[in-house]
Amino acid sequence: MKTAVIAALGGLLTLAGIGLLVLPGPGFVLVAAGLAILATRFAWAKKPLDYAVEKAQQGIEEVGKSPLRALGAVLAALVLVALGVLALIGVELPFVNAFTAVILIISGLFLVGTVLFARRQEKVLESRSHAGTPEGGGAYRVARPAAD
Repeated sequence: MKTAVIAALGGLLTLAGIGLLVLPGPGFVLVAAGLAILATRFAWAKKPLDYAVEKAQQGIEEVGKSPLRALGAVLAALVLVALGVLALIGVELPFVNAFTAVILIISGLFLVGTVLFARRQEKVLESRSHAGTPEGGGAYRVARPAAD
């Protein structure tokens, strides 16, 4: 029974992540989460899990480094949440029912959380690179000519 629940949950998360690879949302993050659950019971899931984790980390780093990408991701997340809420309050939207509306809202909130996490991680990395150097120069310090 436990294996069936793990297979169902991991499979649903992986499929949702695959869907979000072409839609706005944290696709590789959900794929990695689903495969991580599957890898607890199925050895075949470990190899694709490594790839998905690497891709998820790359995506998080890209969003963390680029305020423009972070803004775009947050705007996409807000659109997902708004569409989901509109569908739940009764506005007819093509291809959207109550289940997909809830998935849209969850995906949007998950995307906002991912962006906040990525931006926080980038700030931590920046502060570490500037710590311990004179004037907070870090790796980005410009060399100054010696005083005469």
